[in-house]
Amino acid sequence: MINVEITRNPNENALGVLRRFSRKVQSSGVINRKRSLRYATRVQSPYKVKQKTLKAITRRAALAELVKQGKAPVKPERPGRK
Repeated sequence: MINVEITRNPNENALGVLRRFSRKVQSSGVINRKRSLRYATRVQSPYKVKQKTLKAITRRAALAELVKQGKAPVKPERPGRK
C-alpha cells in the first residue's frame, strides 16, 4: 500500500493542504484499489461452475414441464427488449 504524505507550505492555509492531499490520494489510486479489493470474489473451480450450470438446466427443465402442464404461470416477455 502507498502512503501519501503532504507537508504544509509556509503560506498555505488548511483548506489548501486538504485540497492537495485529496488530489494526491486520488491520483495515487489508493481508494480505487481498496474498493476493488472490497468486492473481489475468488474464481470458482471448474467443478463448481459445472454443478451450478447443471442445477440451472435441471431447474429450467422442471419449470418448463410445469408450464406445459399448466401448473406454473407463463412468464411474460419483458417489454422493450429486442
